[in-house]
Amino acid sequence: MEDRYSKDQEEIYSHRMKAGKRTYFFDVKATRGQDYYLTITESKRRPGADPDGPASYEKHKIFLYKEDFNKFIDALHDAVDYVRDELLTEEEVAELDRPRPGFEGEQPRAGEQPTDDGRPAAPDLGESTY
Repeated sequence: MEDRYSKDQEEIYSHRMKAGKRTYFFDVKATRGQDYYLTITESKRRPGADPDGPASYEKHKIFLYKEDFNKFIDALHDAVDYVRDELLTEEEVAELDRPRPGFEGEQPRAGEQPTDDGRPAAPDLGESTY
């Protein structure tokens, strides 16, 4: 059976983000008709039944179409704001706000200026505090 995704999409951009036992992939793709969309994939490593055998990966994928980008971003901001404002302590919020170094080898994105140590600066998210 032919892979239903392989020939219909062109990958435009890809970013991998490691987060503990999880890895997130952000991939921008285009259909043959140059309609753009984003896939967000969460991948978790699962040890195999045999300790010496190969591990497996559990993956979950979201397809986000360009017409829904703004609604998705607004809903994500609302959810994060709720957690920050209603559920976290001041210490936990301060930890979230602590500046973090960029990823090794990460290049600044368009419009970003690197910090003095050559790492990418945190993106400007406007009024947002995260």
